[in-house]
Amino acid sequence: MSRIGKLPIAIPQNVDISYKEPDLTIKGKFGTLETKIPDVISITETAGTLTVGVKENTRNSRSLHGLCRTLINNMVVGVSEQFDLTLILKGVGYRAVVQGNEIVLSLGYSHPVRIEIPKTISVDVVQ
Repeated sequence: MSRIGKLPIAIPQNVDISYKEPDLTIKGKFGTLETKIPDVISITETAGTLTVGVKENTRNSRSLHGLCRTLINNMVVGVSEQFDLTLILKGVGYRAVVQGNEIVLSLGYSHPVRIEIPKTISVDVVQ
C-alpha cells in the first residue's frame, strides 16, 4: 500500500464533499471542483476526515492509490484556501514590477522579460 495513500485528508469546516461513485464533487468558498474516481479506489468520510483506500490489491489499484489521494487533497486545498506560490529573486539588480496585466522581470538579460498574467491569477510584488 502507498504511504501517501494511507494519509487521511483533513476537511475544513467550509468545504462540502459529495461522493456518488464514480463522481466526486468538492465545494468551497473559492469554487467547485469535480473528478471521477476509478472503480478500484474506495473513499470513506468520517468525522471531518476523508480516507482513500483500495478495493482490490492489484498493481493498477496500488499505483492509483497515492495519486487519487494527492489529487483529492489538492482539490480540497484549492477550494478552501487557494494555492500560493512565492518567488524569491536573489541577485544584484534582479527585480520584478507589475505593469498593467503583465509582470516585467529584470533578470540579468540584455532585455526585460515580460510575462502576461492570466485573469484568474493575482500577482503581488513585495520588496
